[in-house]
Amino acid sequence: MWWMMNEGGGHYCSKKSDDICGDVCGQESSRLSMSRIRCILRGIDFKTYIFVFVMIPTCIFGIYLHGQKISYFLRPLWESPPKPFHDIPHYYHENVSMETLCKLHGWGIREFPRRVYDAVLFSNEVDILTLRWQELYPYITQFVLLESNSTFTGIPKPMVFASNRDQFKFVEPRLTYGTIGGRFKKAENPFVEEALQRVALDQLLKIAGITDDDLLIMSDVDEIPSRHTINLLRWCDDIPQVLHLRLKNYLYSFEFLVDNNSWRASVHRYQTGKTRYAHYRQSDEILADAGWHCSFCFRHISEFIFKMKAYSHNDRVRFSHYLNPKRIQRVICKGADLFDMLPEEYTFKEIIGKMGPIPHSYSAVHLPSFLLENADKYKFLLPGNCIRENG
Repeated sequence: MWWMMNEGGGHYCSKKSDDICGDVCGQESSRLSMSRIRCILRGIDFKTYIFVFVMIPTCIFGIYLHGQKISYFLRPLWESPPKPFHDIPHYYHENVSMETLCKLHGWGIREFPRRVYDAVLFSNEVDILTLRWQELYPYITQFVLLESNSTFTGIPKPMVFASNRDQFKFVEPRLTYGTIGGRFKKAENPFVEEALQRVALDQLLKIAGITDDDLLIMSDVDEIPSRHTINLLRWCDDIPQVLHLRLKNYLYSFEFLVDNNSWRASVHRYQTGKTRYAHYRQSDEILADAGWHCSFCFRHISEFIFKMKAYSHNDRVRFSHYLNPKRIQRVICKGADLFDMLPEEYTFKEIIGKMGPIPHSYSAVHLPSFLLENADKYKFLLPGNCIRENG
């Protein structure tokens, strides 16, 4: 085609060219694309190079390291807060009669107290279990404990309670102990195994002899109702069918008070065929200041590492160095987060207000009496004793 050729027989370029890419015309077609790329690169200034090859990879790496924090910080944009509980004021003084206390809550008084069953799934929390059962001992009809040889994440575990059962002789006459074999499905959602163990706990409760209108405490081992709270509920008539307990929320020990908003613990008036053991919200009613939730309150560093790998939120261990014993010890004494996470809140005000380490508390008032009576043995749970034992 003569209009596409120049006098020398070469290709004719009908497009305007500049000094940068003027030599592209006349190139062989196989070399044309590479020439254009070279032209484009020659036309990019140094600042653009910096942006493309430094800033973008840095941003990608930052998202990889802190993506979870970004997600948690932006949570108020994509998730609304749950419906507020109806808080029931909690009245108590050791010198006030039970009839008066029940009346203050708007309840009647019974002729005799209800029976009370305390049921828990057990992993490895020997010290906290001791504290719990000693606190509740005077008012519990039957202690019910289920233990598995598998964690929720499918990791084999020793039968810790069975190995330490001699420490709990004080509850032996009132203990119903059961075991369940693990399925060891590591790729499965941990909450599936947890749910199956809770179903098994329902069956164990029936073996323990629970009947209609008995009180059933549903809570994790480290969610401890106060003794006087359970005594109140067993004596008072017309209490809610399902009542959540608002607990003081501690981390690592009673030195680090996070807030007063732990709510998953609950007390049920048992109904055959209807009551199911669960650990989620089951009512809008909640009783204020009803006990303590002491999360990750362990004596040994190895216990921290075990729980971090074993419990249902093990996906929070995003990097192997999170499990380094020296790091864990530093985090405990600082009151920081083991998983380097932002607070799980629903408003920017609450998130920002709780960012950073938890302030140290130096109050040991209104704690479980057994803890104070045995302070030397359990000093790791008291203010000013953040150093943990190795092993």
